[in-house]
Amino acid sequence: MAVFITLLRGINVSGQRKIKMEDLRKLYESLNFEQVQTYIQSGNVIFKAFAIDSNEIVYKIKDKINQKFGYEVTVVIRTRDEIEKIVKNNPYSDKDLSKVHVTFLINAHNDYSIEELLKVKVEQEEFQIMGNEIYLFLPHGSGRTKLTNNFFEKKLGVKATTRNWNTTTKILNISNSM
Repeated sequence: MAVFITLLRGINVSGQRKIKMEDLRKLYESLNFEQVQTYIQSGNVIFKAFAIDSNEIVYKIKDKINQKFGYEVTVVIRTRDEIEKIVKNNPYSDKDLSKVHVTFLINAHNDYSIEELLKVKVEQEEFQIMGNEIYLFLPHGSGRTKLTNNFFEKKLGVKATTRNWNTTTKILNISNSM
């Protein structure tokens, strides 16, 4: 069995699209995923599944959430090994890690213009695109930046969700313990 991590976008934000983590865990178990664990209320789920296609897992989760809760949710999926690589390759490991975030992209491609992204960058903020992730260093915090999920989705034409560095490393630690 392989260890997978799904990151749900837009649940339990400002009282919208509420899903209790216990209900989410049960939903995943109903899909025959094993050792299902959630981390905080933002829809981080770590679980084991037989090594089937990641897209099939995402489809099953999205479909089941839509059936049970009546709305669609963006689901980003990574394997434990991919999360480990993301943590290992952090280009901002020498900076204040409380200011580091990772934006996880779905189906990233290389034909977007970095110049469009640089037009919005605020002084002292930094970002690096590496594969399907964007590493962000936000010295003024995530609440003030214009480098949001919506910004990246619009400019890059892909779906995305962002996690802070603490959450990213905690997810890795949980997945390593399985």
